[in-house]
Amino acid sequence: MYIDSHCHLNFTELYNNIHQIKLAMLEAQVNCALCISVNLETVNEVLKVAESNDNWYATVGVHPDYEDIEEPTVDRLTQLAQHSKVIGIGETGLDYYRLQGDLEWQRERFRVHIQAARQTNKPLIIHTRQAASDTLKIMREEKAREIGGVMHCFTESLDVAHAAIDENFFISISGIVTFKNAKQLKETVKALPLDRLLIETDSPYLAPTPYRGQINQPAYVVKVAEEIALLKGISSEEVAQQTSANFRTLFKLG
Repeated sequence: MYIDSHCHLNFTELYNNIHQIKLAMLEAQVNCALCISVNLETVNEVLKVAESNDNWYATVGVHPDYEDIEEPTVDRLTQLAQHSKVIGIGETGLDYYRLQGDLEWQRERFRVHIQAARQTNKPLIIHTRQAASDTLKIMREEKAREIGGVMHCFTESLDVAHAAIDENFFISISGIVTFKNAKQLKETVKALPLDRLLIETDSPYLAPTPYRGQINQPAYVVKVAEEIALLKGISSEEVAQQTSANFRTLFKLG
């Protein structure tokens, strides 16, 4: 059985076809998914989706890209995290690719999420893009290692991956690893221990080969597992078993 550790099932592209999404997951033996929050305005949609299936879970948080929206506070995130389906805080982090200028507000938002995660004892889901140094710096300053979490949709260097693992984080691999030009990521996956990896789709984005350019969905996480298996010279079943065990360990699901 496979677990999609990061998807956006409440997004229109998926939610409008949620019955077909469920059937495709069943056929592909993807029996669990984590639906990720990106802002407070739509967090109730995320919770509603998670409530609709026993093996779907949710997070609460605000993506670093979102400007001019309701800012999260530690109290607000802590309150939302009491929901029985919420198992993580995020996605949060830093993104210096899409936004420029004075991004101190983004760093402060990240700190708020780490503080909420430590207060609620729920792991962090971290997004970082062209901001690895500052991301790791803030993680250390705010003692993120005390709660741990996952670096989602990882595309950074092997050194960054090792630094994150040293901070008690898992590394989540998306469909990008199946792209022909993702040579650095492929080498990173080869070098990382399987017991520190998760797999994800980030659907509806980043559909893996051979579905590249299409709307992604949780069932396609199997293709991520197959690529990791190929790179490591093991079976996709072994990847599924270990990454699922990693997910359940991280999110305290038994």
